Amino acid sequence: MDAALVAASLVNVWANVDVEESLAMGCALLAAFALVLRRCLPLAAFLLTLPTALVTDAVWAALIALYTLSSVSRHRVLLGGCALAFSISSFLPWPWTDIDAAELSEAYSLVELTATLATAAAPVFLGQLVQARRELSQRLWEISRAREHEQLLMTQNVLAKERAQLAREMHDVVSHQVSLIAVQAGALQVGGSDPAARRTAATIRRLSTQTLDELRYMVSVLRDSGSRPTELTPQPSLADLHHLVDTSGIGAELDADLPDTLPPAVQRAVYRTVQEALTNVRKHAPGATARVHITCQDGIVDVTVTNTPPTRPALDLPSAHHGLAGLRQRAALLGGNVSCGPTPEGGYRLQVRLTAGSTA
Repeated sequence: MDAALVAASLVNVWANVDVEESLAMGCALLAAFALVLRRCLPLAAFLLTLPTALVTDAVWAALIALYTLSSVSRHRVLLGGCALAFSISSFLPWPWTDIDAAELSEAYSLVELTATLATAAAPVFLGQLVQARRELSQRLWEISRAREHEQLLMTQNVLAKERAQLAREMHDVVSHQVSLIAVQAGALQVGGSDPAARRTAATIRRLSTQTLDELRYMVSVLRDSGSRPTELTPQPSLADLHHLVDTSGIGAELDADLPDTLPPAVQRAVYRTVQEALTNVRKHAPGATARVHITCQDGIVDVTVTNTPPTRPALDLPSAHHGLAGLRQRAALLGGNVSCGPTPEGGYRLQVRLTAGSTA
């Protein structure tokens, strides 16, 4: 744009200035090339173009510099003075010693002065209009950002209210039912005469207590969400696998050969995979035993949980069927995959492969 304006000013100089007039040509060329400074030094650029309006008719450079100054300046007095200076320089003949007062009082001269003033006012008004439009666009952008931020805050507020309502429902309904299960299991453990039934009741009571602890923590997380960052701690790791298998309530065998240097996300994924698999065995294959085999070779963690056929009919327990879908999502985030299906012996096999170097 600057190069085009300089070229246009040079064309205006070529059309209106005689090459033999060295003073006029020098002022005109100075004005044309002074436009290079119009963005960083708009006032200086205008002052450098003013002499060409005084000694020549090549005024494009001065008008361009005046427009640039008006588009970036808020000083109305300065702009008015610059426009008046241009009008006087363009209207009065050079040299000023040749001014004839009688000629200036003629009607033609007054019309010419009016036209000169209008010519000087045009770039000033246009520059002010561009400046106002730019400021208006900036204000509209700021208002839009403020509205987006307000909408985000409203959305977070709605989500916080929904989380609080969900926390209340979990506390009032789920924890009440699980507490009853724990109490009944404790009573059966104390008053039962069958040793096997007492052991089963003890397992039920222990699992119910753990569920209540996790539920209370999740309720606190839901209530805190949106107010401050909450880390879901403590998170399970490979060190908790043996305890998970021992307290699963089924005959399970663990065969794990994993380094302790695995990323925490991979360790959590392995733990959750084994937890979900053992839960499914306990729900859908009563009386079955399971074998958990975990290896890590060439940066690939392979988790395989295989169970035998059930020995008793499965109980009709509530299920949202989201367990395997959750495992697939978790494995996909870690660059792995999930495969599952029945075995030829009538059991079931779940296999999850993860990338050991993932940190997602």
